[in-house]
Amino acid sequence: MSGGRSWEGNWRIRLHERVHERGYTSLTAFAEARPTASLVALAKELGEDDVAGVQVLSGLLAEAEQCKQVTRFARGVLVRMLSQSLPDGWPVVLDDANRFKVAKALGSWIAYTPETHKERARQVRTALLATPPPPGWRPLGPDDELLRTLLPDEDA
Repeated sequence: MSGGRSWEGNWRIRLHERVHERGYTSLTAFAEARPTASLVALAKELGEDDVAGVQVLSGLLAEAEQCKQVTRFARGVLVRMLSQSLPDGWPVVLDDANRFKVAKALGSWIAYTPETHKERARQVRTALLATPPPPGWRPLGPDDELLRTLLPDEDA
C-alpha cells in the first residue's frame, strides 16, 4: 500500500486537494462513490505515484472519527476487503482455497480496524464463520443489511 513519492510533502493536504479536484467534499464521499474499490485502487485514482492506500485508509478513519461514524467506516473497509478477496461473493463451499480467501479478507479487515472496534470485528468474523452468509453474498456498501445486523452503528 505504498507509493513512490507518497510520503513526500504534506500528504494529507495532497489527498484532500485531489479529492476536491474530482468534485468531492470529502475523502469519504469520494470513497463511498466507489464502495467496492480496494484502498489501493482508490489511492491510484487519486495519484498513481504519490498517494498510498494506507494514506487513504488513514484519511477515511480520521473523517469517520470526526463524524462519529467509525462503525460505518469499519463496515466499509470490510466491504472492500471482501470485494477484493471474494469478487464472486461468499463461496458455496469453504474448501481450503476458499477458506484462505475468507481468512485473508477477514484478517486484513481486522488488522485495519481501529483498536476501539477490534473486539467487535472479531465477533463479526466468528459469526460469519459460524453461520456463513448465503452463497454469492456480496455486500455492495457499508449499509448492507447483513453487515448492519452484524455490526450495528453505535449510539451517537
